Amino acid sequence: MGWMESVLIEVRPLFHLLFPLCVHWIAEEMTVSVLVDVTAAALCPSQSTCSQAIYINGVQQTVVGLFKMVVLPLLGQLADERGRKPLLLLTVSTTIFPFVLLAWNQSKEFVYAYYVIRTVSYILSQGSIFCIAVAYVADVVIENKRAAVFSWITGLFSASHVLGNVLARFLPEKYIFSVSIALLIFCPVYMQMFLTETINKRAPKSDQGLSCLTKIVTIICKRYASMRDAATIVVRSPTLRSISLVSFFYDLGMSGISSVLLYYLKAAFGFDKNQFSEILMMVGIGSIFSQILVLPLVNPLVGEKVILSSALLASIAYALLYGLAWAPWVPYLSASFGVIYILVKPSTFAIISRATCSTNQ
Repeated sequence: MGWMESVLIEVRPLFHLLFPLCVHWIAEEMTVSVLVDVTAAALCPSQSTCSQAIYINGVQQTVVGLFKMVVLPLLGQLADERGRKPLLLLTVSTTIFPFVLLAWNQSKEFVYAYYVIRTVSYILSQGSIFCIAVAYVADVVIENKRAAVFSWITGLFSASHVLGNVLARFLPEKYIFSVSIALLIFCPVYMQMFLTETINKRAPKSDQGLSCLTKIVTIICKRYASMRDAATIVVRSPTLRSISLVSFFYDLGMSGISSVLLYYLKAAFGFDKNQFSEILMMVGIGSIFSQILVLPLVNPLVGEKVILSSALLASIAYALLYGLAWAPWVPYLSASFGVIYILVKPSTFAIISRATCSTNQ
């Protein structure tokens, strides 16, 4: 049996997880390129640059990052205790509401309201959907097959982004948010109907005789103790401790770039949603190839650590070229490094998965 058939056998039980997630990623990605034009037009009408939008995006990323330090481990613990499915339903559903506002009205006031609700949505969903999905995969797939399956998942993530950008490139702007909302609503409905739970939910102790305040205090204490245990596991493991530091600084740098990149390209070179979609499609198409074909072949030969190191070096080149871009073609060259740096995530997930048991994924 070839490696392709082996991976497909492992991926098949994950269909009811991966299909709605792909639809979700398509729906989110198709709004990315048009959001720059919509927010800039509302906040800075008749201007070629929009520092206000860049500032708001920076504040949003900061707030989201601070709250995610607490919320992401909390959601992970709840997924271990209460099940993957309820947490996936919660996090996927939160992404619907911000786009409803922009589909309704794109005035300045509604754009501000969008940023507020989108910030809350990001706190709950950004990163957590992928992490809970990876934990779901770890429940189903045996350890020595996980790196290949993780690469397939991130490859599907890239394929979804390509499809989302194709839709954004060719759909009229007035239909993009409506189509996105319809797809986003489909995802939790499908999961509720077809996705099966992979862990036994731990029955909570009876607390019927406790007052409301006591219940709240008890829940907070339990969550604190659970998060402290999770932190202890990370601190005591050299592998987890090292990969946590690497992931922290990588995400710190990349989130700073991604939050303002499209606004920078719009101001520097006059790019619109069509150019944004083309650049994002370039990254996505190359990423599909590298994650679905290259990583499963190379990983058994060199291991996750070598792949991670190469991907991190590619991310440095990616950032430098964007920062030094001197002509409109340079961003396209920089985007080509996305084919390599996209491997940071699957290699990181594989390293973490090897270092922890299934109950601590």
